[in-house]
Amino acid sequence: MMLDIFALLVLGVLVAVVIWLVVVVGPIPGKIASKRGNPHSDAIRVLGWIGIITLGPAWLAALVWAYAGPAGGADLAGRVAALEDEVRRLGGTRGGEAS
Repeated sequence: MMLDIFALLVLGVLVAVVIWLVVVVGPIPGKIASKRGNPHSDAIRVLGWIGIITLGPAWLAALVWAYAGPAGGADLAGRVAALEDEVRRLGGTRGGEAS
């Protein structure tokens, strides 16, 4: 009888530790993405939680995605504006006219 109680106690502690680890480790990719200013941080956060709950490789993919940063650059509007200024400076054509 005493051994059964001890076994239940150990099982309860193990379950509590696993739940604690899920709560601590699950949001790590989302926190890293937010800290690094990744525009996809919400998606990375969701993928991290899905990966940790299903014990799959999705958590690792979220971690890599958080460190890799956005594909194609985050400041697309700034790059487009800079290119438009460059075209104006070089005297580009308007309305599709050829020179």
